[in-house]
Amino acid sequence: MTSRNTLATKPKWYIGVLGQHAPEEPLLTLAYRVGKGIAERGGVLLCGGLGGVMEAACRGAREAGGITIGILPGSSPDDANPFVDFAIATGLGEARNFVIVSASSALIACGGQAGTLSEIALALRLGKILAGVHTWKIEDHRGKKDFFPSFESAEEAVEYVFSRLQGAKR
Repeated sequence: MTSRNTLATKPKWYIGVLGQHAPEEPLLTLAYRVGKGIAERGGVLLCGGLGGVMEAACRGAREAGGITIGILPGSSPDDANPFVDFAIATGLGEARNFVIVSASSALIACGGQAGTLSEIALALRLGKILAGVHTWKIEDHRGKKDFFPSFESAEEAVEYVFSRLQGAKR
């Protein structure tokens, strides 16, 4: 395990991790590796703070010495998964998805259901750097596809977002 990142210096990048509450095991492993990769590159993991993909990603980041922030839908910070360092209870319900997306420097979608799809749409609308791993494929009414890149491995997705962030403003 690497030493824990600290907030003594301003973190450079906040990487949002998007995904579902109750995924199958292969997706949990993938999310864990996404979280680990974010922490290993010095990023702060930002997510919805609950279970499933969010918990697995937070566990990966934590075990790699990273920092995790959970933007919770409810009004109690106690709802956060045990790997969240900073739990922000918003009381906003699903509207907290906008907070997650707008506060993130870049985002990685892992799997997902309707909530993840809404976050993907917000990320595209706000022009955020976005990568997917085993997530939604989107096609518009004209047949245009590939609105954001999708990868087979967590490592490829993490590498993509950090390479796109090089030289970008915070």
